[in-house]
Amino acid sequence: MKITVGENIRRLRRERDVTQEQLAEAMNVSTAAVSKWERCESYPDITLLFPLANYFEVSVDELMGYDAERINAQIEEILGEFSKQHLSGTSAGEEEAKRIITEAYREYPNDCRVMSRYMWFIAGDMADNDPEVLLSRKEELLGICEKLIENCGDEGIRLGAWNMRAKILHAEGNTAEALEIYRTRFANRYQTCEQKSEQLFAKDTDDYYLWVRRNMYGLFSFAADKLGRAVFFDKSLTNTEKTEKALLYGELLFEAYEKTDDGAFLVIAQSFLGRMGNDLCYRGGTAKEIASVMELNIRALELLDKCPNGGAIYEAVYAENPFWTGAKGDLAGRFISRRKSAKEGRLAELLKDADYLGALEKA
Repeated sequence: MKITVGENIRRLRRERDVTQEQLAEAMNVSTAAVSKWERCESYPDITLLFPLANYFEVSVDELMGYDAERINAQIEEILGEFSKQHLSGTSAGEEEAKRIITEAYREYPNDCRVMSRYMWFIAGDMADNDPEVLLSRKEELLGICEKLIENCGDEGIRLGAWNMRAKILHAEGNTAEALEIYRTRFANRYQTCEQKSEQLFAKDTDDYYLWVRRNMYGLFSFAADKLGRAVFFDKSLTNTEKTEKALLYGELLFEAYEKTDDGAFLVIAQSFLGRMGNDLCYRGGTAKEIASVMELNIRALELLDKCPNGGAIYEAVYAENPFWTGAKGDLAGRFISRRKSAKEGRLAELLKDADYLGALEKA
């Protein structure tokens, strides 16, 4: 609970055995003014904050009831619970996430982390944003963006605000301006932190090799996700043909892994099959189609768990993804457990299908 300045003045005055009259005289205000401060009916003039802090021999932060370390811990705990509920995949979890982030924004309206999470929550996350939602909340969203860009020291959050500006411009029909933001504000593929980290080391060192492999895994995962989207959103293919293509690619990648023992092929397989399975699940695939792709995806996860370089792959591809956090060595188990525990929505409906449930039980 936040402590108000009035409560702190009362506490500090009593701790030092000072009367309201004595404090009023020292600050050159009336006793009634001090009384109102302590009853939280009014606040000291801003010009009195330093004199009051000096009088009580505390910092202005302490006088204002702001304990940075304590507040930071509270915010981290709140955002952790928000993420947990938001990722639960249930309507009840989503409602709880909404309550948590709305209250957090009301309580900490100037904290960059809270502002950013709140902004993206009301915008519908970072992808597939509904233009009508963005435009209906345009003034609020742009107001948050302005605060983040001007006052936030976290470059990632600031870039998120520029991203939101671009999305709103696109929703308004100003796509060229939106793309210009991305061109001028965001790094290209060759200016990423991963690329620069790799270039930090001489090419004949172990550190360079480590970063080359790490970046390769990350890029393969990213590219394979794009491959999945390219296949799924090919309008010339039916869902059955997309599924057949996914299964063919998956088997070819498993064959490449068997011949080379290189986990990079598993990374490609898992990311590609995961994307295909997800899109089939939520964009019209049948239970049989989803189950067949999911079965190969689980196979890729199981092989990654046993892969000799699985630890390096986990750190490069999965460690920072909230879905996989803490699942090192048990990626398949985490996936299966999450799927089996679905309580509502399409994933829960699929548990009633024999093919789908059989694919989960077979693993």
